[in-house]
Amino acid sequence: NTAQIDKMVGDLVKHGLDNAERQPAPDLRRVPAWVRRFFHPRTLKEVLRFAKTLQPEGDSFVFACLLGILHHQRRGFLSHPSSHLIPYLRDKKYPPHTFPELWSYRPLRPRLLAKIRRTLRRPLAVLQTRRHARLEATSIEQLDLPDRLDCLITSPPYMNALDYGRDNRLRLWLAGTDRPEKLDRFTGGFEAFQSAIQILAIKLARRLKPSGYAVFVIGDRQTRRRTTGYPSEELMQIVHQRSPSLRLRSIVCDEIPDVRRARRYGRGVKREHIVVYQKMD
Repeated sequence: NTAQIDKMVGDLVKHGLDNAERQPAPDLRRVPAWVRRFFHPRTLKEVLRFAKTLQPEGDSFVFACLLGILHHQRRGFLSHPSSHLIPYLRDKKYPPHTFPELWSYRPLRPRLLAKIRRTLRRPLAVLQTRRHARLEATSIEQLDLPDRLDCLITSPPYMNALDYGRDNRLRLWLAGTDRPEKLDRFTGGFEAFQSAIQILAIKLARRLKPSGYAVFVIGDRQTRRRTTGYPSEELMQIVHQRSPSLRLRSIVCDEIPDVRRARRYGRGVKREHIVVYQKMD
């Protein structure tokens, strides 16, 4: 409710933002040049001080809100005009001499507080129903599914289509990852996709209860290999071989408009296939 939101925001101001503003200004010469290009120097100093203040507290929610407003062209964000999904400066569409206000200092405090208020006004359904949720970061090999699973919904990495480390390099840099591009070794290739689906299909055969559902959201584009087709085709072949108790119920093709794509007008993913399975008795 409003009172709880006001209290949380007040505590953040008292213990986070006020404390960060009392810290020494960081030396921007130690910041990579490609990072500095995204921000007004004064804004970048505020971001770095606040991020450093958050680290001992371990406040993941507030840090996630900070990452959420790190770059975009809208005024409620912290960077110079840039893409929201993949960080690149939009200096051709918004040149500094024509839009000087978009390249000026953007104070952190009002933008972060506004972001937190927006987020708290839309609580997760799991919080509204007061049920328990568990968040876990692990590899597919180590993922322990519960017994008699009712439903699994997953969107595997889009193979040969997105570079997750590169596309999130600015947020990952602030989170402490020195070489974000190395993350793409584990998500982008055909073999990694094939191996992940094989492992998951075996787990589903063991843990999904009779009449339970498995839903896969697959970003589809043709692979670079002539011997393979689309990722959804590969997925269905693997599930058929590794988990024959799963019966295909439906396939929904969802076209992705250019305005919703990470790379507009490119050759990447232009549609998603939603593949629905149900386990037979």
